[in-house]
Amino acid sequence: MNVGILTFHFSDNYGAALQAYALRRWLTEQGHRASFIDYRPAHIERGGRLSLPTSPARLKANVKVAYLALSSFVHQHFGHPGQRDKFLRFREQHLGVGRAAAPSDNRASLAAARAFDLIVAGSDQIWSPSQHFGFDPNYFLAFAESFGARKIAYAASFGRDQVSPTEAAQLPYLLQHFDAISVREASGVALVERATGQPPANVPDPTLLHSDYSALTERAPAPHHGPYVFCYGLRSPDNIRSSAECVSRELGCPVLSPHNPHRRWPEIGHTVYPDPGEWVSLVQHAQFVVTNSFHGTVFALLFRKPFIVAGLTGEKASANARALNLLRAVGLERRFAAGFSAPNVRSLVASDIDWADVEQRLAAMRHTGRAFLRAQLEAVVPGEARPLPPRPAPPRVAREVLQ
Repeated sequence: MNVGILTFHFSDNYGAALQAYALRRWLTEQGHRASFIDYRPAHIERGGRLSLPTSPARLKANVKVAYLALSSFVHQHFGHPGQRDKFLRFREQHLGVGRAAAPSDNRASLAAARAFDLIVAGSDQIWSPSQHFGFDPNYFLAFAESFGARKIAYAASFGRDQVSPTEAAQLPYLLQHFDAISVREASGVALVERATGQPPANVPDPTLLHSDYSALTERAPAPHHGPYVFCYGLRSPDNIRSSAECVSRELGCPVLSPHNPHRRWPEIGHTVYPDPGEWVSLVQHAQFVVTNSFHGTVFALLFRKPFIVAGLTGEKASANARALNLLRAVGLERRFAAGFSAPNVRSLVASDIDWADVEQRLAAMRHTGRAFLRAQLEAVVPGEARPLPPRPAPPRVAREVLQ
């Protein structure tokens, strides 16, 4: 079977690269041809277009566009060249995609998806409405409405617990393009059910479909001589810096932290520049993990590493939903620290984790994800054109343009 995947496969982000790798790997292990629809919209990492600043909201959106454009320029021209090359090689070797095509090729990439028997949207935060663009209808497979392929969402994430009323009004139309929907977080189940009247499947992130990552880690060089704390932080240094430094003092070993192209704060511990496979190896060999990232949490669980999820604070706290949903699913909510407390950190360093119970829960999640995907694959009849179901008219707020 010929399967197309639409996700954030192009991002120089460890979680994005690894979830893309994991989903494609699972599909190919089942004997199917799986490849990525090479859609790389400008608004995801380069900011996209400015709009007329006719309201405070649009002015704020323009600030976000300008920030992303500046960050992208700095990363491309002044960032660590070795890290950029490592991500490029990883995509070539493990994802089967090369260098970015011209932005104008986005339309051609989406049109070429007509050749697939099954199109999978997901995983990652593909349904997270951005401040400057909102929902991207292409990640809801609006472009493939007339295609004969079966269209599903696997472990799609909104990246938050709630969306605005304006965004919620768009969801019934956007979600009508799917034959089957699954989401990654329990909070996403509620959002989809309110929009469609039907509860979607709740499945794990693709990285949790596998328990063995030796194909990546065996190729990675030794990450460090001696014990270390692995610190993977995104979006903010608040809480995670203090937590990592406290763990480092408790264990008497240094902090290693991978470079984040969007980092606007001084480094935490010693900065390293791994590719995604080396990043996995860094988690595997760490003595302790401190993170505020969903995928940092995933791999700490997979490698049975003692860890702390240092919650994001202030306006960014809504992004904690992803890691919190996972921690609740494995019965480890106590490993989440909403704010820094030295006594709490010391207590978590000293406390044991019932890994047998965690593994049992992960195995159940893994079974759920695999069963969903197998059912969708079995429902496909290659080359069969299916009649289109009736679609409601889109609300006026929905975007239908390609970028």
